[in-house]
Amino acid sequence: MPMIDADGCLINVSVEGRDGGPTLMLSNSLGCTLQMWEPQMKALTQVFRVIRYDRRGHGKSNVPPGPYTMERFGRDVLAILDDLNIEKVHWCGLSMGGMVGQWLGANAPERFGKLILANTSCYYAEPTRWLERIEAVKKGGIAAVADGVIAGWLTQDFRDREPDITARMKAMLLATPVEGYLACCEALSRLDQRALLPKIKSPTLVIAGRHDQATPISAAELIRSSIPGASMTIIDAAHISNVEQPHAFTDAVVGFLTQR
Repeated sequence: MPMIDADGCLINVSVEGRDGGPTLMLSNSLGCTLQMWEPQMKALTQVFRVIRYDRRGHGKSNVPPGPYTMERFGRDVLAILDDLNIEKVHWCGLSMGGMVGQWLGANAPERFGKLILANTSCYYAEPTRWLERIEAVKKGGIAAVADGVIAGWLTQDFRDREPDITARMKAMLLATPVEGYLACCEALSRLDQRALLPKIKSPTLVIAGRHDQATPISAAELIRSSIPGASMTIIDAAHISNVEQPHAFTDAVVGFLTQR
């Protein structure tokens, strides 16, 4: 896996899959590494060249001091594409990855084919939840919020049925560098990208989780209705829908990206 320099921050990047195929870039949720996409990789790499990366402050990427911004995250993506000499990709981002995709779709439209914005929001009317999480993590580390985060990521039914997968997701969250996690939470506390959405011209699919409390269907509907021509599909899952319903998620992604 290459380490790519984005304005002095080394970003951990993985490129796999079909040489000469269309390129798909995947972008993770807060508190996740590129490993969160493992349930999709076998299917996606048969069709696409797939780029995954650890957002700054996460995984094997550097943890520069905050604050971070959506623009900064977006420019990191463009630095990756430039370094790999890739002109244009499709985008699939979940949660925070979907927020970065909104910024990119509005500000670098020439670099993106189709956009998939999954389990995400464009705006938080009230930053209190993020400010409370920041305080909790500052006092007790990520362990102080981990159980609550996992309960939002995956439904109780899934957690009961798949304890090993749930444990792996929790371990991924707990391994996130605290400074990087806090800097990302600060960026989320200021999120308001409503004005960007009408500028997005790429064909866009919004994916929502039926049981997602973190970014509910109403948040997905706001995005869908604000992006010209966007469509929406609902998956029977909580927030990390690609893990909870991997086949339904993969089918939605491949179907949307391969339709003419």
